[in-house]
Amino acid sequence: MAVVNKVDIKLKVDITQTVKYQILTYCFFNNILLTKTDLDFLAELSFNPKIEIAKFCNLLTEKGIFKSSQSARNAISKIERKGLLSKMGTNKKTIVINKTINVQTSGLVLLDYKILGNEPKEA
Repeated sequence: MAVVNKVDIKLKVDITQTVKYQILTYCFFNNILLTKTDLDFLAELSFNPKIEIAKFCNLLTEKGIFKSSQSARNAISKIERKGLLSKMGTNKKTIVINKTINVQTSGLVLLDYKILGNEPKEA
């Protein structure tokens, strides 16, 4: 019988931290590297679904995540290349966080991850 070392951690955090944790977990298991600014950007996008790009860039600048709208636009392109957001429309494009991340942003959110770290078998 295998011995399993179980780590059971229970935390009560605000919804922003919960959203960031969901994004980090997705990126970790998909080998996608993020900076703190990328994470803040994606968390903000999670709370503003289907937002027009220019409005979102201004919002990110107002919140101090980026110093200029151009920096925010550059980040949008970078995050899009990583497959974490999608652009929609032709004239006034809107952006949304990638649905495969499955970020929950409202109500009470209970994250229940069960991860088994298994030692590789020798060949």
